Amino acid sequence: MNWIKRVLHIGEKIKKVLKKRPTKEEIENSDWTSCCKGPVLKKELEENLWVCDSCGKHHRISCRQRFDIFFGKNNYEILETPIPKDDPLRFEDSRKYTDRLKEARKKTNQDCAVMIARGKINEINITAGAINFDFIGGSIASAEGEAIITGVQHAIDNNNPFVFFPCGGGQRMHESPIALAQMTRTTLAINELKKNNLPYIICFTDPTAGGITASFAMLGDIAIAEPNTLIAFAGRRVIQATVKEELPENFQRAEYVQECGFVDLIVERKDLQEKIGSLLSILLKQNSDINNKLSDETSETNFETSAKAS
Repeated sequence: MNWIKRVLHIGEKIKKVLKKRPTKEEIENSDWTSCCKGPVLKKELEENLWVCDSCGKHHRISCRQRFDIFFGKNNYEILETPIPKDDPLRFEDSRKYTDRLKEARKKTNQDCAVMIARGKINEINITAGAINFDFIGGSIASAEGEAIITGVQHAIDNNNPFVFFPCGGGQRMHESPIALAQMTRTTLAINELKKNNLPYIICFTDPTAGGITASFAMLGDIAIAEPNTLIAFAGRRVIQATVKEELPENFQRAEYVQECGFVDLIVERKDLQEKIGSLLSILLKQNSDINNKLSDETSETNFETSAKAS
């Protein structure tokens, strides 16, 4: 009987070892992540701009990683953005909102989900913004709204085009009406950018949904997307339950959205710098030609008015 007990005891130990799962924190701090063929070294992904060699999946990246790829390492400057008072509504669900903010800031080394930077591509000064999904799902609240508006104002003050890389699930429920108000505020800010005749390019990154899609993210002069990016307002299951129909397999993915006319170009991450640089060169030349034409027409009108007066 003793040997049977020993075997059973060993069996229980083996079960415990097999059942043990690494914690979320252990996975994040490890050298590995997962993709189509199972575990893959993060270092290998990083060397390929966080894109899988096998399936082409564009993995989510932080704002700094985004700017490193877009501008080049050490070729940009992060701009400071205002941070409003934390937790204006004293929101608490299963945890305090203030605790969630502390955790997100520690995890991402960012004050809020949005970062703004300035740099150069093809000798063109550019103001750019990005959202980090790891900061409470990339959701938009008062601090994120202020950051976007600060980025737009910087672009206007410096006569720069504005490029933005949205990513996130929408407005943050922890700030309820304040978060919803950012949809209007950011939209009005983009309108000011357009009044100043400055190009605004959007590059959708996975996933972009909810109030982000329903506001500033859909207002770009040119809309670009990384391959297979989820671009949506309501979720697939909600829509399917509403229309009572089977939806296409690639529904709400960048390729499907492009077919519907909401995305102009699908560009791989490695080609974004070159493609956006080329587009901005064309847009800025066109804007310059338009402004020169308007200036000439104004001069002619003033001359004719002066001639009639004399």
